[in-house]
Amino acid sequence: MERHVVVVVQPPCGGGRRVWVDGHDAGRARRPADVAELLRRAGVDPERMTDTATVEWRGGGPQSWR
Repeated sequence: MERHVVVVVQPPCGGGRRVWVDGHDAGRARRPADVAELLRRAGVDPERMTDTATVEWRGGGPQSWR
């Protein structure tokens, strides 16, 4: 069984969007591919990026980068 994770992608601000995985700062993303890579590095399947039970997009969804 896959562990439950909480991913929060903060609203766009200056240099991209801050990504948090289970309360830990995973890094900053400037595009959706960066979010996928940060998830992969944190051990989360990047395919879950659009799963609203896993990822909370704040300030707009994965298409919002301004």
